[in-house]
Amino acid sequence: MQKHITAVGVLRIGYGIFGVLVAALVLLFTVGIGFLACGLDGDEEALAVLSVIGVPIATVLFTLSALSVIGGIGVLKRRNWARYLAMVLSVLDLFNVPLGTVLGIYCIWALVQDDTGRLFAPPRIAPEA
Repeated sequence: MQKHITAVGVLRIGYGIFGVLVAALVLLFTVGIGFLACGLDGDEEALAVLSVIGVPIATVLFTLSALSVIGGIGVLKRRNWARYLAMVLSVLDLFNVPLGTVLGIYCIWALVQDDTGRLFAPPRIAPEA
């Protein structure tokens, strides 16, 4: 099961980095095209509309992707909070067909196993006699 947990951590980090790049591209294309329209045609309304659309989308994508990277690092370090964060993000990934759906199903499957719970449990300290 340790291999699956390591794979989940690496996949979450990779998917998060990909999401950060997509967020940057969304911001670049929406606001960039708005700046071009504003500079070439003097159409400030295009910049305003594209900024209102692009900035929130890029912000949400960036936030979820950054959380995915943080969760992946935490999963690799076997932090219990990261297990729950990765599960929540995996449920959200189910709606991102097809790649996110596959990633979400695999991550949820790996993180809900009984063996996984033991891997993320804090080490027990033997009571002093």
